[in-house]
Amino acid sequence: MPEPLDMTALPPVLFRDARFVVLDKPAGLAVHAGPRGGASVEDCFPLLSRRKDGPWLVHRLDADTAGCLVVALRRAALLAAQAAFAEGRVRKTYWAVVRGVPAAASGTITAKLLRVSAPGGWRMREDARGQAAVTEWRVLGRDGDIAWLELSPRTGRTHQIRVHCALLGCPVLGDPIYGGGDGRLHLLARAIDLPLDPPVSATAEPPAHMRAALRRCGWVATGGDGRDGRRMTSRAGRV
Repeated sequence: MPEPLDMTALPPVLFRDARFVVLDKPAGLAVHAGPRGGASVEDCFPLLSRRKDGPWLVHRLDADTAGCLVVALRRAALLAAQAAFAEGRVRKTYWAVVRGVPAAASGTITAKLLRVSAPGGWRMREDARGQAAVTEWRVLGRDGDIAWLELSPRTGRTHQIRVHCALLGCPVLGDPIYGGGDGRLHLLARAIDLPLDPPVSATAEPPAHMRAALRRCGWVATGGDGRDGRRMTSRAGRV
């Protein structure tokens, strides 16, 4: 079971200036309260600013995805960041541990995604009527029947990384919707770069529940300085 979430303190802060805060969102924490309620990142907003307007979420992450989440502290900053996202100028990098190993070392997935209703709730699926979705990926390491992928989405569709990994034949480890998995979702919003003036850049280290699988695939931490992720020769060899 996940550790209880402490909503009396902020998640770790990866970047902060007068305009933005980039939080290291823990897996299991929703970004905003859903219809059933529960803890969310927005509960922490009074700890970020005492202004009457804001803060604001600049973008979204799935509740079960860990890592970089950008929060705007000023309305002008929010609008500038939203424009950068809309124009495709924001660079987002994800790490995933997946079941299976892709046949190639890298590639690009282009599959339109459509939200559909299902007996257990909604989900996304590949559909010609859906919105364009593009994800670039490469294998960083592997061991046996799992692989460590770096993924760079060029669009921002709901569940895009998770669906595209499943379409690749390698669902994200722990994904109950697109991979029939159980346990914790092995997906990290590893880094984000907003080309603003001045730029906003942050990198998140892997959460505890991903580390054992990443080590199997050749990841090695380098002291918690934000520069981890160097590859070493794993049992399956360097990729």
